[in-house]
Amino acid sequence: MDSAFWDGLLASYQWQLSLYTALGIMAVTVLGKLALRMVPTVREAGKLNAETYRKKMENPRYAANQRWNRKWGLFFWVVIFAGILPFTLTAEPQPIWQILLDCFVILMVYDFFYYLVHRFLFHDAGFLGGPLIWVHAVHHRQHNPCREDSSFIHPIEVAMGLGLYVACIFVLSRFMGNFHVATIVITWVAFSQINLHNHDLWTVDRFPFKYLNTMSVMHHNHHARFTGGNFATISLLYDWMFGTLDYGAGYKGAEYTPKPKKTPEGAGMV
Repeated sequence: MDSAFWDGLLASYQWQLSLYTALGIMAVTVLGKLALRMVPTVREAGKLNAETYRKKMENPRYAANQRWNRKWGLFFWVVIFAGILPFTLTAEPQPIWQILLDCFVILMVYDFFYYLVHRFLFHDAGFLGGPLIWVHAVHHRQHNPCREDSSFIHPIEVAMGLGLYVACIFVLSRFMGNFHVATIVITWVAFSQINLHNHDLWTVDRFPFKYLNTMSVMHHNHHARFTGGNFATISLLYDWMFGTLDYGAGYKGAEYTPKPKKTPEGAGMV
């Protein structure tokens, strides 16, 4: 193969920026948690979710799933930050409006494709018939999830969720140009924390926490039945657009009717 190709590939491989991004994500996550613990409402919700998680971890099968996914999560982090993100990053100065716009585009493009995957592959809610229901069914064993249940999933779903998010970043970077380190730090933290909060046990429904309550309640509606709506994760925009908002009673056309099983020819004959 032409050496110019490899030279160009190596020149675009910004491993240092990828490392700074990983460190930035860790730092913002830790500092954000410390800051939010100063808010009494958030602190109380944290205690409720932590206690619920502690009780669930007493179940050996639950604990095994969590440990397994933490191992897989570390592996996927290495693949992402060593093999993919280095080709999508830049440290060139960018105006704040561009960073914010890029964050919005990444998150909303990801959420659109996640909506499609969640609805048509993970649930029997369309013409595909939910070919990966068996994968997503692991996650739906938690009918009233707590915060850490966001990671109670099949390893294949871990790969698909992270893979879809990073694929959106990579493909968009080919069209929009490489993204600033700050953009990826912001979107990664938002992507992670929104997903975690959707699973939160949350009880406060007053200003300024109403939106947080809405997102938690709507996702718990989704978990309450395998035929529920609310398939998007970053916002409810695509559920609103495609008519799959679920306020607790399912959404139009969502109630699952089991498909008749095929009986082998001659079965039941005496």
